[in-house]
Amino acid sequence: MKIYNTLSGRKEEFVPLQEGKVRMYVCGPTVYNLIHIGNARPMIIFDTVRRYMEYKGYEVNYVSNFTDVDDKIIKKAMEEGVDSSVISERYIAECKKDMEAMNVRPATTHPQATREIEGMLEMIGTLIEKGHAYRAKDGTVYFRTRSFKGYGKLSHKNIDDLQGGNRSLLVTGEDQKEDPLDFVLWKPKKEGEPYWESEWCQGRPGWHIECSVMSKKYLGDEIDIHAGGEDLVFPHHENEIAQSEAANGKPFARYWMHNAFLNINNHKMSKSAGNFFTVRDVSEKYDLQVLRFFMLSAHYRSPLNFSEELMEAAGNGYERIVNGVGNLNYLLENAQDDIIVEKERELLAQARGYRAKFEEAMEDDFNTADALAAIFELVKFSNTHARTECSREFLGELKKEILTLCDICGLIVEKKPELLDGDIEALIAQRQAARKAKDFARADQIRNELLEKGIILEDTREGVKWKRA
Repeated sequence: MKIYNTLSGRKEEFVPLQEGKVRMYVCGPTVYNLIHIGNARPMIIFDTVRRYMEYKGYEVNYVSNFTDVDDKIIKKAMEEGVDSSVISERYIAECKKDMEAMNVRPATTHPQATREIEGMLEMIGTLIEKGHAYRAKDGTVYFRTRSFKGYGKLSHKNIDDLQGGNRSLLVTGEDQKEDPLDFVLWKPKKEGEPYWESEWCQGRPGWHIECSVMSKKYLGDEIDIHAGGEDLVFPHHENEIAQSEAANGKPFARYWMHNAFLNINNHKMSKSAGNFFTVRDVSEKYDLQVLRFFMLSAHYRSPLNFSEELMEAAGNGYERIVNGVGNLNYLLENAQDDIIVEKERELLAQARGYRAKFEEAMEDDFNTADALAAIFELVKFSNTHARTECSREFLGELKKEILTLCDICGLIVEKKPELLDGDIEALIAQRQAARKAKDFARADQIRNELLEKGIILEDTREGVKWKRA
């Protein structure tokens, strides 16, 4: 398996730190609003990387954070007159809903910055002790960038050519830096902002320190893969390397993976330009499985253009696979013979050749575009050779091949038939009869069956009411 490593600027053979295990950290969103489709790209891409690693037999410890203290969160909280935690918890919950709708699996751990302050204070203290950080007069703590000899190795920038490594928003004490390149680790509180006690001042952490601390806590000093959008290469990931390696005295991450930008109709996404879309916006027009398919239709390191035409094309491609599986389900329901014949065994061997093509694409730096092409070829093969006279075993194995590859991509292609209103009412009547007969186990079973199919029951004084989830 080869991965393009931003650190080296070339594809490298993947060799984990510990055989059979992968430690992976992916930078998550700042939770001040609903996530946008730019946030969705790394979520989908690196969820697919994780799924493929697990398919190959690795045990993956996958950590993705929520930044829940930030200027934007504080600003929104002030506008609404609530505590900043109200804003962050609201949008963490909404983010998880969108992730589930895109079939992005929850991380092994989703740490939140505000719950890891103790670790941040400890690492900042270590950096000061080692001479890599210093306290300014007002209590701001800066990282002494030139003290870290490898600074610039990820972004391939020369330290003498760099601008300051902190974010564009200036903080109190900016003029107290020893060097313009130094960046903030801890900053003093402002009126109305959340803050924590520290030996330097009452304040809150800088943005960069949180990921270094959370990665260390949940994955260890050294990790296999660190990933995120290419906009994070500098300064965020560059600063993470400096902090982590200066504090821990070890290499931080072996492989750095970065997905390219997502544009809207060939322009950068921008609220002011009116081409800004949240995942929730897209869900009103498209099945989010189509969005996932669209995100995987290009290599993750290639810029991707979002447009109505391309989403329609993605929808058509996705439906081809769904229809192929639907055709197999129809044939399975009507199959006459269970026993596979020799000719079918030969066809299955050919079908499994498409899995090899799929794996070859994924092993080459997770080329999902070519992997999807292999799935299309497999579906075409299935449509050509699956017939009413085929054995149930042959049809079942063909279906299994398609579903296995789609599951690695996180694509749900087997649609459960939606219950008709009359079917729902009939099951509710059965449940009522079971309750009357004091067969509560059967009543609960019916409720759970309906819930699995997206039907929510509510027992009221006027009787049982139901709605679709």
